[in-house]
Amino acid sequence: MDVSTAACPYPVNEAFRPPLWLRNPHVQSILATTFVRRARIERRAAPLVGAQRELLLECGAGVRLQCFVSSPARSTGRTALVLHGWEGSAESIYVLSLAQLLFERGFEVVRLNLRDHGDTHHLNRDLFHSCRLPEVIGAVQALQAHFPGRPLSGVGFSLGGNFLLRVAAAARESSLDLARIIAISPVLEPAETLVALETAMPGYQGYFVRKWWRSLRKKQAAWPGSYDFAKVRGGLRAMTAELVRRHSEFATLEDYLNGYSITGERLASLTVPAHILTSLDDPMIPAGGLARLARSAALTVTVTRHGGHCGFIDSLAGLTFAERFVLGLMAEEAGGLCGGRA
Repeated sequence: MDVSTAACPYPVNEAFRPPLWLRNPHVQSILATTFVRRARIERRAAPLVGAQRELLLECGAGVRLQCFVSSPARSTGRTALVLHGWEGSAESIYVLSLAQLLFERGFEVVRLNLRDHGDTHHLNRDLFHSCRLPEVIGAVQALQAHFPGRPLSGVGFSLGGNFLLRVAAAARESSLDLARIIAISPVLEPAETLVALETAMPGYQGYFVRKWWRSLRKKQAAWPGSYDFAKVRGGLRAMTAELVRRHSEFATLEDYLNGYSITGERLASLTVPAHILTSLDDPMIPAGGLARLARSAALTVTVTRHGGHCGFIDSLAGLTFAERFVLGLMAEEAGGLCGGRA
């Protein structure tokens, strides 16, 4: 038994058994977003995209967030929100893939863009950061007004999963009507994820730095009188620290990272059924954080041995294990796919 298995407080689910060539966590993580799968997924998602309409959600305090709503010809009357990870968007291939599957099954599907993600840098003057929870709660409230009487189910990937778990923890005080939340490879402890991105594999930090710089350039172009990022330099830690210092209310980098951690007592108040799917070999989300999640009767955690970060791919052509997991829960047929509560 390896150290990560020994430290995990949840039984390892062995239902996901990818072939040997797909057991490498970096292969899994890269395939989750790479162009290798994009053309096929975009072709399959054409009905979803063809049916979409843009909505700008009023999220409180003057904040607007963009989403795309796709309504099937034969609706079940159920609504599903799909939320991307950091520097992803409503057009990310993992979002399009899952959204199309839900659309085919009669869900009204909402693909939300977080602030400054996708082509939304012009919508709000202030810069995105991961502690902007009130506006995501506001987006859910706006969607509830748009779909009255329909409990909302949410699926989030990585940072999107982290956001939705925090939304679920605030559901009672925010008067949210949520059917369930499913988080795929959610960020648990941001400080540990930052270290993992710096050390796990050289390409990860460079990948995210490049994407972040493209986003910052778009922000500066949209608000030229408000931003000058010329002095923001270095890797992820240096960039984050400088932007926290200059463009947030947090005194230190540590305060900011702790602000969106979901360990400790952050999820203790969960009353909405919430499900986490994560893997022991995730190179970005250290599995040790699972032991520091609050125990809640509403929280179910499924841990696989393989899967990397948001991967869970056992075939380049078929559904991923994560997609089968989500569809099973949405159909209330989770059965053996669900892990145990510790």
